[in-house]
Amino acid sequence: MANALDNAVDGYITHLKVERHLSAKTLEAYSHDLRRFSGFVQGQGVASPDKVAEPHLLSFLVLLHREKIGSRSVARYLSALRGFFKYLMKEKTIKNNPAARIESPARWQKLPKYLTVGDVDALLVQPDKKTDLGLRDHAMIQLMYASGLRISELCEVTLERLNLQQGFVIIMGKGSKERLVPVGKAALDALNEYLGVSRPRLMKGRIGDHLFVSHSGEHLSRQRFWEIIKAGARKAGITVNVTPHMLRHSFATHMLERGADLRSVQTMLGHSDIATTQIYTHVTTKHLKDLYRKFHPRS
Repeated sequence: MANALDNAVDGYITHLKVERHLSAKTLEAYSHDLRRFSGFVQGQGVASPDKVAEPHLLSFLVLLHREKIGSRSVARYLSALRGFFKYLMKEKTIKNNPAARIESPARWQKLPKYLTVGDVDALLVQPDKKTDLGLRDHAMIQLMYASGLRISELCEVTLERLNLQQGFVIIMGKGSKERLVPVGKAALDALNEYLGVSRPRLMKGRIGDHLFVSHSGEHLSRQRFWEIIKAGARKAGITVNVTPHMLRHSFATHMLERGADLRSVQTMLGHSDIATTQIYTHVTTKHLKDLYRKFHPRS
């Protein structure tokens, strides 16, 4: 039987769905994290949101740490809890926010792993452009690196959202927020070749909206693109564990290293909070220090 805390969680999830328009995947993650916390505090005899105190949250975070849950996942739990209690404060369900003084440990702010420009170049030459699938794979990797897209965004790009003449793509990002992202010349050339030669043959006369399709003309899955990236990295001899998101990190890092301003990179990545983008400045600061030590006569 549902209690006040369970009902509060249900109300918050509904709020996120109706008012914030979060994706089903994000809603599922929030629901999982909050219900896990709810079950934890109910095990300690707390069944009402106004009875939850800061020590309950700290004990829960300690439990996650003991279970060896990764730092990013723990940070996600804390983010969900902060949003939940902030919502309850706004709704006047509680008088005090138990999450207000809990800060994310510095170790959660891990520097993003990224590829060197040389690694990206090596990855880009792996697809066999003599084949239809090779032309598709080359165009996908080019677009992801050129525009810093998330893998989910890349796989959901439709033909109508790509403007080859003007050189941009319209992306539907997190929270159903649209953003316009430039596409560089190398990626435009690869896309033109794919659309003019490869995609029509893969479609075999079928009609479909998605830009990237499988060998049978169906919507290409995220899992398949993940496999394509992994296989390309192995062929290129890249020793680090390459993931699709690493191309997004590489896009941001290389842009900032070459003088792009933080706000522009934030806009292109689709970050709602510039603090999320600022983590890349740690990477570029290290890059500048390395250059200084290498080239300054009195470093």
